[in-house]
Amino acid sequence: MVADIHIGNNLYGALAYNQEKIDAGLGKILEANRIFVPADGQFSVGECMRDFERAMPEQVTTTRGIIHISLNPHPEDKISDDQLADIGREYMERLGFGGQPYMIFKHEDIDRQHLHIVSTRVRSDGTLISDKNNYEKSKKITDSLEKKYGLHPKDKKQGEAWKLAPVDASRSDLKKQVANAIKPLATMYKFQSLGEYRALLSLYNIGVEKVEGDNQGHRYTGLVYSALDADGNRVGKPLKSSLFGKSYGMEALEQTMKKSGEEIKTNKQAAKTKALVSTSLNGSRTGSEFRADLQGKGIDLVLRYGNGGRLFGVTFIDHNSRIVLNGSALCKEFSANALGARFADFATGENQQFVLSIPQKEALRPLQDDKQPTTAKGYLGDDSPVGSLLSVLTPEPDQHDTNEPTPKKRKKKKRKYGRQM
Repeated sequence: MVADIHIGNNLYGALAYNQEKIDAGLGKILEANRIFVPADGQFSVGECMRDFERAMPEQVTTTRGIIHISLNPHPEDKISDDQLADIGREYMERLGFGGQPYMIFKHEDIDRQHLHIVSTRVRSDGTLISDKNNYEKSKKITDSLEKKYGLHPKDKKQGEAWKLAPVDASRSDLKKQVANAIKPLATMYKFQSLGEYRALLSLYNIGVEKVEGDNQGHRYTGLVYSALDADGNRVGKPLKSSLFGKSYGMEALEQTMKKSGEEIKTNKQAAKTKALVSTSLNGSRTGSEFRADLQGKGIDLVLRYGNGGRLFGVTFIDHNSRIVLNGSALCKEFSANALGARFADFATGENQQFVLSIPQKEALRPLQDDKQPTTAKGYLGDDSPVGSLLSVLTPEPDQHDTNEPTPKKRKKKKRKYGRQM
């Protein structure tokens, strides 16, 4: 069993993501602690948020108060719903969240069943449950649960089964497909530039472009998402970021990138990735060997070619540490120029797997029917270094429960395959 822990501030997004699975018939609620769930198993995001809110103190100053965990048994494990609920409940108890409000969801949207658990790190007295050494604690818990319930032990091959569905532009539910990918990816991975974000999304056949323009005298900057074909070209109708909520627009993304850069630097997270890439590079004779060796270590390589087929960018996506890094920033030896000079199949573009084409400039013009975008300022936190957790509880546009009353705010305002979280 593999556990993936993400700490953030978007309670609404975490609950809405799980409700989407239930609405699509791909999920159900298995357990709820201190959260009311109707007997028919259905739930309202707004009502559940109010239950979470009641368990919080009057003022909350952390911007990292929400924890979203996925527990992924081995694909060959056969576990009943009652056992899954027991596993989720025991995991939360031993991780230190037994007294917290939480919800356990079962998902069946991929080729195996797995759990998603949403909770809060803020105790009723205002103290915060520490996230120090979460990885080590979680591994001990999952190892113990594997033995107790007779589950397959985790192995390296299990990671290959963690797949988010790539976008298929031929289907009619394009918006839903894109949303199901960008919502977990944008929050669980760390990236420092739009190019790195674009490379990450390209693994799931999604493109993203920055658009700028004037609307009735107002200057605006926004993002447009689109489906990509096997060659990295845009297909289907472009989708404005406002369709997915403020968290996926340009202003919120800039805040996310800034925070990611600070965390990567402070925690020296790039060092391990750099060591793995260096080892693969030294043992590879061709670009194909280099890519294959990286994939065996849980790292995807995205090549970026401009018009004329010139390699000008290289991005490494480390699914182990959930970070996206441009080659030139990671090390001069990993830059596009260096790799293009070393590997002929990279320089000529013969190795076409995970290649991201850069569109013509005229394709980046704003859509004619674009309206002035809703500002995302303050959604991920105010200008002050201390934001309010409750400021992110307001439902986003075009999301579930748009008719639900908004919870009362507190005093402070505020391409081919991928990996399943």
